[in-house]
Amino acid sequence: MDKVASKLTVFFEEPFWVGVFECISEDILSVCKVTFGAEPTDYEVYDFILKNYDRLKFSPAVTPEIKKGSHNPKRIRREVRKQVQHIGIGTKSQQAIKLLQEQLKTNSKTLSREQREAEKQRQFELKRQKRKEKHRGR
Repeated sequence: MDKVASKLTVFFEEPFWVGVFECISEDILSVCKVTFGAEPTDYEVYDFILKNYDRLKFSPAVTPEIKKGSHNPKRIRREVRKQVQHIGIGTKSQQAIKLLQEQLKTNSKTLSREQREAEKQRQFELKRQKRKEKHRGR
């Protein structure tokens, strides 16, 4: 049976509140970054998760180092307190977000290049058509 772990970290990154979804499935980490704008309440975050989780675009998979958890309740409580006080996201998550940004950047570059070439071709066809019309019948 596969084990899936999801985690949402909400923090303030000047000037907006940002949420980072981390999903670890079959020892593979995928990350998605969401900008909330104003500080979201717990209800708004929960509502966002229910309505938009299936539409989130997660980063390409990264293999993280998974630590074995202990079952000592005091230690777990200390770790939770440390995570709550710690602001920001993990380095593996940052790498996954950076990988997603680079992938989106290359996609947008290729798309803009194709649009630019299509516009050049259209302008060329217009010039060719105008030339044909000028020389018609003479």
